[in-house]
Amino acid sequence: MELRIPEPLKTEHSALHSELVDATKQGGRVGAAAKEVARLLHPHFIREEEFALPPLSLLGALAKGTLIPGMTDVVTLTDRLEAELPSMLAEHQQIVAALGELVAAAKAENKPKYVDFAEKLILHARTEEEVLYPAALIVGRYIKLLLGK
Repeated sequence: MELRIPEPLKTEHSALHSELVDATKQGGRVGAAAKEVARLLHPHFIREEEFALPPLSLLGALAKGTLIPGMTDVVTLTDRLEAELPSMLAEHQQIVAALGELVAAAKAENKPKYVDFAEKLILHARTEEEVLYPAALIVGRYIKLLLGK
């Protein structure tokens, strides 16, 4: 079974990436700070899209009590997320620190658009930590319960 990232999350990641690319094209401190955010964020987004977000595509079916053939394949992804969660959270700390630098640079250069972007990305990281990652882990644990593992 091929698991796909829920479209709203995929769209949000794409939009954040696009805004970050725009910020990296700025000169001065904003551009430099945005490039550091991009350096940290790109590999993190790849990892999320590889194993942290696809399990969320099963939430609707599981909430309805529907079992889909191949659904058990998600356990491999959620086990990996559980194992790598400490490093994912550590990456968030680094990304948020770099976003703090972007906020400071954008304020110093009077570019509120990039302050707003950085604050939006910080909120996105908190949403992942407090909602998305736990939900993905619950998907895996629930499927394990259904399988009697």
